[in-house]
Amino acid sequence: MSYLATKGYKLAPFKIGPDFIDPGHHTRIAGKTSVNLDSWMLTKDYNKKLFHENTKDSDLAVVEGVMGLFDGYDGLSESGSTAEMAKWLNLPVVLVVSAKGKARSAAAIVKGFEDFDKDLPLAGVIFSKTGSLRHYDYLKKAVEQNCRTRCLGHMPKDESVTLQERHLGLVTADEQVLTGNALSRLCAMVRDHIDMDALINSLKSFDSHQNQEKADEPDHSDHPDETGPAIAVARDKAFCFYYPDNLDILKKSGAKIIEFSPLRDDLLPEGIDGIYLGGGYPEVYAEELSKKTGLLMQIRENSMDGMPVYGECGGFMFLCKTLTAMDGVQSYPMAGCFDFHVRMSRRLRSLGYREITLTSDTIIGRKGMTLRGHEFHYSSIQNPGMDAAGVYQVASRDGQTLSLKGYQVFNTVGSYLHVHFGSNEACAKEFVKACKKYKDQHHVRRSA
Repeated sequence: MSYLATKGYKLAPFKIGPDFIDPGHHTRIAGKTSVNLDSWMLTKDYNKKLFHENTKDSDLAVVEGVMGLFDGYDGLSESGSTAEMAKWLNLPVVLVVSAKGKARSAAAIVKGFEDFDKDLPLAGVIFSKTGSLRHYDYLKKAVEQNCRTRCLGHMPKDESVTLQERHLGLVTADEQVLTGNALSRLCAMVRDHIDMDALINSLKSFDSHQNQEKADEPDHSDHPDETGPAIAVARDKAFCFYYPDNLDILKKSGAKIIEFSPLRDDLLPEGIDGIYLGGGYPEVYAEELSKKTGLLMQIRENSMDGMPVYGECGGFMFLCKTLTAMDGVQSYPMAGCFDFHVRMSRRLRSLGYREITLTSDTIIGRKGMTLRGHEFHYSSIQNPGMDAAGVYQVASRDGQTLSLKGYQVFNTVGSYLHVHFGSNEACAKEFVKACKKYKDQHHVRRSA
């Protein structure tokens, strides 16, 4: 993406799956918001609509896959895989194969992939972690002798462009770990070792005719209703996990989005009617966040006043009473909207797709409504108080009932789930409606 951007191409970046970190890096490098595509949380038509809407006025679309090409929900079908999404969107696939410890056997891997699903078009293969030009020559000759797939080049092993990791994955783009030098190095590697011209010249134009009617619909995301409610959205290094489509849907539903930083700001933005706290790393910045006493008090008082407040995963942790760091010793005060104590762990607590059914009317939907999302966290609730009502019934992707809960106190809802409003846009509309109701009531009280 960095190489293509430096060549002047207008890019449309995408990431398959529920990941937040990769899209952040895409967005910073491509200069355009990277959008999540997902075949479990979202329908086929919704994914196609997302793709075509977000490729408008772009020269190239780059879609990063998830796991291995054919890895999905189980070992029996392509459901949930990169291969399935490539077929849905009619896109060719570039294989990236690790060359570490391989020579002629790499051709067997490529041949296996091209024969495994002959309906899936392969644009070529790029080998990563090559040891030398001679090493790549072995790989290329083996593939050319035994496979139909074209070799596009290779990326030599280079520790200088390795990204740091922490407990939830790669370090985020908000921390700007990809320096100019690293990006320049990556671009030079692509320029010197990959035949990008051959790849680009082999691509077909976007097939947007089938979605033209939807694509031509007016987009109100940049022109929210001026009478609509204002929702404060936390955005900084501690709170950076959002599906971009969630914010777009809120705006299309009439909300105005006002970003703020719990790390930098001492108070909430003025004139807001709701708060949305996404996921991220509050545990990494717990000490700094705990010192924002005025902001924490404001959030708690607004919650008690009935303002709609929605927190997911890291945002939910921020709404709890205390947060104990990974050392298991130091505990920091948080907003205290929920009388819960959160403790970090060094082991993964939960990971997977989830479907929730609302068991009560909430600010993000009415009783009986369903939403899909994803859960991934290293913390857990310790000795929860009884002030919050459980409002979610949660099932795993395969339908197994889970003990995971969503909680509501006043008009504040929180859980470990990252929901995708694209799985049920009516829920986003309910959130906006709740904020609008608060705005109208607050205006009446203020006028009186």
